[in-house]
Amino acid sequence: MNPIKLYHFPLSGHAHRVQLMLSLLGLPVEVVFVDLAKGEHKQADFLAINAFGQVPVIDDDGMVLADSNAILVYLAQTYGKGQWLPTDPVGAARVQRWLSVAAGPLHAGPASARLITVFGAPYNAEEVIARSHSLLKVIDQHLSSSTYLAGDTATIADVAGYSYIAHAPEGNVSLEDYPHVRAWLGRIEALPGFVGMPRTAAGLQQPA
Repeated sequence: MNPIKLYHFPLSGHAHRVQLMLSLLGLPVEVVFVDLAKGEHKQADFLAINAFGQVPVIDDDGMVLADSNAILVYLAQTYGKGQWLPTDPVGAARVQRWLSVAAGPLHAGPASARLITVFGAPYNAEEVIARSHSLLKVIDQHLSSSTYLAGDTATIADVAGYSYIAHAPEGNVSLEDYPHVRAWLGRIEALPGFVGMPRTAAGLQQPA
């Protein structure tokens, strides 16, 4: 098969979700670097493939698709051989619940906290860090009785959640009080084909 073209920025957790999924599936990839710092995502040629001006975008042999969670669904259904997205109503709904969390509370909490320290976003740090810990408490409790977010096996729910939770310390959100979350991160990192997102020396990740 032809490589799937991934429009990517290395420090974007949204882009990393797709990069991770492609790697877990063992699919051939052609990475196209989009320099967000220089505003390439707002130029006409990029807006022609995603009018929202955001990474990631994939081009799978002419099928162009944007939005990280939508791309995860597409990749799982097209190439996942039934392993990454359940087809039964309950299993599918459980995954969708966590995709909604990734798009909502996770974005408003750990992702936004990291945007402050890594990219200088003008959010209220105290508020987003507090939201982050409220979310992490819920997730940690959930993972105390569940191996993965949506059940006993890894799904795209875990891929959607991993990047910004794993990198929450960059936004001054400590994971120290969440042992079940940290164990879950370890399980994701042990999956065959796992690829990480580059860490930045920001927030709690700063060198001593």
